[in-house]
Amino acid sequence: MGEESLRRRKGEDSGREDRQSIQSHEPQRMNLQKQANLFLFPLCGICMIVGTIIGSGIFVSPKSVLANVGAVGPCLTIWTACGVLATLGALCFAELGTTITKSGGEYPYLMEAFGPIPAFLFSWTSLLVTKPSSFAIICLSFAEYASAPFYPGCDPPQVVIKCLAAAAIVVITIVNSLSVKLGSYLQNFLTAAKMIIVTIIIVSGIVLLAQGKTENFKDSFKDSKISASSISLAFYNGLWAYDGWNQLNYITEELKNPYRNLPLSIIIGIPLVTVCYVMINISYFTVMTSTELLQSPAVAVTFGDRVLYPASWIVPLFVVCSTLGSANGTCFTAGRLVYVAGREGHMLKVLSYISVKHLTPAPALMFYGAIAIIYIIPGDIDTLINYFSFAVWIFYGLTVSALIVMRFTRKEFTRPIRIPIVIPVIVTLVAILLVLAPIISAPELAYLYCFLFILSGLIVYALFVHFKFDWPQKISNPITMYLQMLLEVVPEEEVTE
Repeated sequence: MGEESLRRRKGEDSGREDRQSIQSHEPQRMNLQKQANLFLFPLCGICMIVGTIIGSGIFVSPKSVLANVGAVGPCLTIWTACGVLATLGALCFAELGTTITKSGGEYPYLMEAFGPIPAFLFSWTSLLVTKPSSFAIICLSFAEYASAPFYPGCDPPQVVIKCLAAAAIVVITIVNSLSVKLGSYLQNFLTAAKMIIVTIIIVSGIVLLAQGKTENFKDSFKDSKISASSISLAFYNGLWAYDGWNQLNYITEELKNPYRNLPLSIIIGIPLVTVCYVMINISYFTVMTSTELLQSPAVAVTFGDRVLYPASWIVPLFVVCSTLGSANGTCFTAGRLVYVAGREGHMLKVLSYISVKHLTPAPALMFYGAIAIIYIIPGDIDTLINYFSFAVWIFYGLTVSALIVMRFTRKEFTRPIRIPIVIPVIVTLVAILLVLAPIISAPELAYLYCFLFILSGLIVYALFVHFKFDWPQKISNPITMYLQMLLEVVPEEEVTE
């Protein structure tokens, strides 16, 4: 009986491993699971959520959101609605992240639900549009706040802003290419600075409200301009400030009992960020009218000049640290998608290589930095945010719809977190509205160009992935060998069980 029981137990373990292997083919994750006790309580997950989301957006987007809706009331409503949408989207990604435990963000979810073509189009768009443009937007935000104190009362010259942004990209790329540990230390320091400035602005706003500074909130919906296009563009700018909600499922590996603590962290963490964002906007409106806020070259700097005059230099200093922290975090995680796509054969292999000396994804980071600098040259923040949001919400909607599809096509998957089906349906419908509304109500050729660029990935997929012609390999192989010797990079070693 003892031997029979042992055989039965081994059979059950084997069956469990087979079921898990369907959902994850990354044995290296086993090493990460050993660190699960680092985050024992939901509080740690909440802190990670708040630190991930709050970045440059809240110091840049308020002016753009207000410009699109025209009044204080709709502006605060948009900020609240963006927080609700981010919470619902994060819950959808929490189910996807605990069901399919592969790295690479949306890539493996699209691969599992719809096959290689949508997954390739996502990696193609992320590699050349969304990730580099996000990096560029954050560094432009840094440059605006870094240069604002030197040009009081007027906008800094564009050439100064763009040169500073390019310099920030180069420095951050070099730091993360040289040392993972150095990038991590820099991130911790900048995150602390970010929370300090957020606290200063909120507390100052509360004090001003207590003193009766409420005149700018009277008739708060007067002169508002509401249309499908204006609401969509306002959502684009508001959601930019919440960007990072789709990465929350990655904290599963650090949380103890993630299937309870992850949704709990999301339900508490993102509404907490929403409260912070609404309170920051209220703080701005306590000292500035709508017209004054729209005319401000840097909203937080203007706020600091009026409220913290003897120590107003604190605001641009800490905002610069906050934006640098966001840029560093974006660069720090940039190599994951490229590595997964390169492993699948959907991108150049050299982009998934790591440095021999520094053990960093140096080629991927350098590539991201170079593309981001290209986006800085012709673009401005508002334009980049609009087209970034248009492209990214196409794939957010497609990814959340993958959850709905897999409820019917992958019933055998274990779903530790299972949210009501109405939530992904709502998020998918909102994503469709966000993508279509600006095209229908205020069409611009730039949206068409963005969409055509995404579809151009089909040509690249057909030539380099599906048919696998020999001539691209003959061209890329010598280039890969040269870059390997120049950068001293090699493919990452396979980890076997």
